[in-house]
Amino acid sequence: MRMKTTLYGLLAAFLATPSMAQDALEVIGQPLPRGIAFQPAATELARDLQWLDGMILVIITAITIFVTALMGYCIVRFNRRANPTPGTFTHNSPIEIAWTIVPIVILVFIGAFSLPILFKQQEIPKADITIKVTGYQWYWGYEYVDHEFGFDSFKLEKDELEENGYAPEQYLLATDTAVVVPIGKTIVMNLTGADVIHSWTIPAFGVKQDAVPGRISQLWFAAEKEGIYFGQCSELCGKDHAYMPITVKVVSQDAYDAWLSGAIEEFAGLPQPFKVAKAD
Repeated sequence: MRMKTTLYGLLAAFLATPSMAQDALEVIGQPLPRGIAFQPAATELARDLQWLDGMILVIITAITIFVTALMGYCIVRFNRRANPTPGTFTHNSPIEIAWTIVPIVILVFIGAFSLPILFKQQEIPKADITIKVTGYQWYWGYEYVDHEFGFDSFKLEKDELEENGYAPEQYLLATDTAVVVPIGKTIVMNLTGADVIHSWTIPAFGVKQDAVPGRISQLWFAAEKEGIYFGQCSELCGKDHAYMPITVKVVSQDAYDAWLSGAIEEFAGLPQPFKVAKAD
């Protein structure tokens, strides 16, 4: 028992120190300079979305090539030099039927794949861990409602990155306190806004949900790979909209249990973002 307690204590210290946590976890969900592709998919939802995007891109490319070729044919075949006497007909029923039915078939085909993916996102499963997320101008508040503690998460300034274990290119991505979740568990997030509409987004998870004042909206994910993932507020929310990033660390169950033990002790109670002056 003493050995197990010691091990959990070491794990808690390991995760509590940002630089050590950074060294232990691979940075996966991070935008790259001049990058045009998706971030590596870390959830089933993200894989589905990326596959759907690729499938629709193939369809769009085929349609674009067909229309371009058809326009080229018409330009060559029916210009004034090749066809000095234009036709006098006003319509062509077979062609009109075809250009009505074919788009319908294409849209039904796309819908047959896209709607199940949409429903998978919106049908919230039973949660292993529930986290309440509140968007503020301009930072995020998190409450682990199952354990009755919470904390606020603020952007790290450039001179704070190194001491917290982050690289310079992670400015505007890294936060002083990260959301920590265990690998493979279903995480349900209840989102709201404290002032204006914000939006909580992690591209590698394939999730994005508005946080609207006065309403509770939900999203879910189950991360499949340990690592550090970044996101940002994705709804214009004021002058510092670009300065409220999101950091999520996906860790093993043992590491999460150790972090949870330390977090409950450190953050017990509701988050208090502002210090209240004591009366003399």
